[in-house]
Amino acid sequence: MRFVWRTAAAIAGFLLVASTGAAKENGAQPGMAVPQKNEKPARWTAEKANEWYAKQPWLVGSNYTPATASNELEMWQAETFDPKRIDLELGWAESIGLNTMRVFLHDLLWKQDAAGFSKRIDEFLAIAAKHHIRPVLVLFDSVWDPDPKLGPQAPPRPGVHNSRWLQSPGAKALEDRAEYPRLEAYVRGVVGKFGHDERVLAWDVWNEPDNTNGGNYVDPKDKVERVNELLPKVFAWAREAGAEQPLTSGVWKGDWSDPAKLGATEKIQLDESAIMTIFLGGLPKEYAVRVDAMESMGETSRDVILMRLQEIRERA
Repeated sequence: MRFVWRTAAAIAGFLLVASTGAAKENGAQPGMAVPQKNEKPARWTAEKANEWYAKQPWLVGSNYTPATASNELEMWQAETFDPKRIDLELGWAESIGLNTMRVFLHDLLWKQDAAGFSKRIDEFLAIAAKHHIRPVLVLFDSVWDPDPKLGPQAPPRPGVHNSRWLQSPGAKALEDRAEYPRLEAYVRGVVGKFGHDERVLAWDVWNEPDNTNGGNYVDPKDKVERVNELLPKVFAWAREAGAEQPLTSGVWKGDWSDPAKLGATEKIQLDESAIMTIFLGGLPKEYAVRVDAMESMGETSRDVILMRLQEIRERA
């Protein structure tokens, strides 16, 4: 099962499908793999993912940052948080039928002021709920500037895509394992606070985790290896924090037609995600090709996926 995620400007899209590889249930909650004593919480089963999706409307949304913010820090820091602008823009989104948004957080905001950051997230969720929008909250992001700094942000550079967008964690934190407990505290703190909140649709734990930015910035040489070390831990921290919403990390590159052709990061993403998400920046016709490639892997929910494929093609 899946939904197409369309940006308002039709620039990027997400496709979600029910996660596969169901584990055996022990009966406590239908569709949920039950951990034994001293075991850590398990990933959702396909049944649980299907049950979740069956309760959702046709989800249409976009990545969202208010026009007054050039990056995650400018959106959320107390001095530049702009609820009036957010209310206006989410009202526009509601008026054209959008009912979800993908919204990026940042680990430095939790370090700076966990209580204040939590309060602003709560205020944002209240505004979104007013407009019948349930966001997907993004915890980490490997894209663009690897040197984030708190405080006033530099002005946008005209004509440059995502000119001030920031990675989370930054390169220094990614390279320093002594920083990992701080990252863990951030994940556990945010998910612990909002993991039971019905206003949150899902958690995208890491956007494009293995993106090395094509030479636009200088990333650590071992960035992907460090990310692959952290990514399964981030999933585990979020599950252990009690997230009741599905966890995911969207695959965005590579060959998905055969499990043997998946890269190390893609394997982690698909193995750990409760719902499989696909990020595409191309035209709608590419969605069906990518979905076919995903289905060709012979996942256990293949029949369910195929039932909705024609509907997606028609809508696209």
